[in-house]
Amino acid sequence: MDNYIVSALKYRPATFDSVVGQSTLTTTLKNAIKSNHLAHAYLFCGPRGVGKTTCARIFAKTINCEQLTPDYEACNKCESCVSFNRQRSYNIHELDAASNNGVDDIRRLIEQVRIPPQIGKYSVYIIDEVHMLSSGAFNAFLKTLEEPPAYAIFILATTEKHKILPTILSRCQIYDFNRISVTDTVNHLKSVAQKEGVTVDDSALNVIAQKSDGGMRDALSVFDQLVSFCGNRITYQDAIRNLNVLDYDYYFRLTDAFMAGELTESLLIFNEILNKGFDGHHFITGLSSHFRDLLVSRDEKTVVLLEVGADITQKYKSQAKKCSDKFLFQALKIANDCDLNYRISKNKRLLVELALVRISQLSDEKKKDLTAPDAKNPLKKFDTPADPPPSAIENAGATPKENKPDRAGQETQINRQSTPKYNKRPESVSISVGLENKNRNISERKNEESAAATAGNAKPSVACSEADVVRAWNAFAEKLPIEKTGFSSFMLNNPPVNISGTSYEVAVSNVMQERELKLTLQEILSHIHRNVGNNQITVLIKLLEKTEIKRTLTPEEQFRKMAEKNPSLSKLQSDLNLEID
Repeated sequence: MDNYIVSALKYRPATFDSVVGQSTLTTTLKNAIKSNHLAHAYLFCGPRGVGKTTCARIFAKTINCEQLTPDYEACNKCESCVSFNRQRSYNIHELDAASNNGVDDIRRLIEQVRIPPQIGKYSVYIIDEVHMLSSGAFNAFLKTLEEPPAYAIFILATTEKHKILPTILSRCQIYDFNRISVTDTVNHLKSVAQKEGVTVDDSALNVIAQKSDGGMRDALSVFDQLVSFCGNRITYQDAIRNLNVLDYDYYFRLTDAFMAGELTESLLIFNEILNKGFDGHHFITGLSSHFRDLLVSRDEKTVVLLEVGADITQKYKSQAKKCSDKFLFQALKIANDCDLNYRISKNKRLLVELALVRISQLSDEKKKDLTAPDAKNPLKKFDTPADPPPSAIENAGATPKENKPDRAGQETQINRQSTPKYNKRPESVSISVGLENKNRNISERKNEESAAATAGNAKPSVACSEADVVRAWNAFAEKLPIEKTGFSSFMLNNPPVNISGTSYEVAVSNVMQERELKLTLQEILSHIHRNVGNNQITVLIKLLEKTEIKRTLTPEEQFRKMAEKNPSLSKLQSDLNLEID
């Protein structure tokens, strides 16, 4: 039975042309060999599994090759190439700095540098994971790295360039390796699968490429894992089942449910995902990525940013046509906020479900569907109930003409009284917001009109709790447009507090917040009255007093203060010629 060789080793590149996804770097190295402009020290840095050590070995073999090919690749026939391929070359030395990171290890390497090459032109020293060297080892290595023998070339490889001393960086030519793109990874996996006699779906290869996160070694390892699991036929379903990846179909179904305003369906899909063993954080980050992909799919110029197969790309483009930019922006913000708060939340499932609720409501706002909650399915719609039509107002005995404000500039009094002092509790349960300025702006006039309509549409008072009022307050804040995000955050962070009966109080910390809240208060109250069914709810605005910040006294100020109470201290200082520090 032949020994099994993993794909990452079996298909490791042996020439510059066979390196995947690093064409710019390999071309630069080949040109350096062609022009004989070789540096004495190189630093290869980048993510894991992108070809740093592989390129270092190819470079070391090529510069020692005795019969280079016309395109400046190693011939693999001369003595130097053969000895390297059989791993018995005395010109190329590798050191793992992760396990040989001490000063003594570097000193042994320096002693070895003094020996010239026996075959070929150069002695090449490849130090992998060089950032693991200790500070003493780095310092011991500095002089040799700066002025090595003419035949010595050092190639340092690392995944964490920021951990290397600047004095080391300044002595090296630095090559930054990129993550390998999904397209390059898929094409390479196709060639490997063909050589191994494995049939694999393109969608499954895309899943492998995304799972590898730009590392070819990881991609080949995952490929071997799937071959062990599935045999010689790998399907998309096999890939997502074995690699614990959420199916694209879940996110497409969820988005369809959001667009239809089907909150129940979205919650059931989320529950199905949890039952399959996925955690909420994995789900919400995937949902954010899905909204991002839908956003870039709306424009033909940005579709290239999608890193999925052709069939999945068509599904994204089809669904993107059904979504507006505004919906995707707001949904992205909600999903991103949930992602940021997930770690600190004590009820993580509820946090994700609330995010789904808010996203589902976006379609209701788009359609301006303000119908009352469905009695049979309370989760389906629970937005603000619509205002009754004018005919209903007339049947209730209201006279809209009398309630309208005078357009000539006269003010209509609507339960108007001066704002009470905040250190006393109000005796009246009606809202009073006094704005005496006759030159009120348009926003204030709209608030008065809204209040007049509310007064004309009086409803019987219904008992409500503080939680009901806060819930209506928060619902109004969440429906504010994007340009009022700051005021929305202020409302969500400062809910009204019940002080007595139907009277509530909101604390503001500055005059700007007070003014903004006054301009919007009538509209907020109208919203609360409609939702809780009680027109007697009132809200008072309390401006918090600024507390004086005491400055820390300097030593001289502390001494003067003590000397005022005890004059003998000043005499003591003068007699002894003391200084105050």
